[in-house]
Amino acid sequence: MSHNELSYESFQEGLIVALRQLTLRGFEPELERRLKLEARKAGVSLNQAALRLLRRGAGLGEAAASNAIGGALDDFIGTWSESDARSLLEATAVFDRVDEEFWR
Repeated sequence: MSHNELSYESFQEGLIVALRQLTLRGFEPELERRLKLEARKAGVSLNQAALRLLRRGAGLGEAAASNAIGGALDDFIGTWSESDARSLLEATAVFDRVDEEFWR
């Protein structure tokens, strides 16, 4: 079993496994259309839209799940200088490194 899969046996054995990644297959055309519409309306990724719909369907609401910026930063698009962009890339370079221990 890989780190991103859960099995029924895991639950029977009493193991507690965090589900961080899930692959879904078999989207019928209408569900795919609705998912894309939700993403476009909310200005979020398909992943975020799917999570919102799953939370809504599970009766968990949306408020706690929403961390999307949406169009809040639109006014800043195109306003940075080359120096600003370079500074940001230098400051965030650490996030480009992969933590090999995390993926074991």
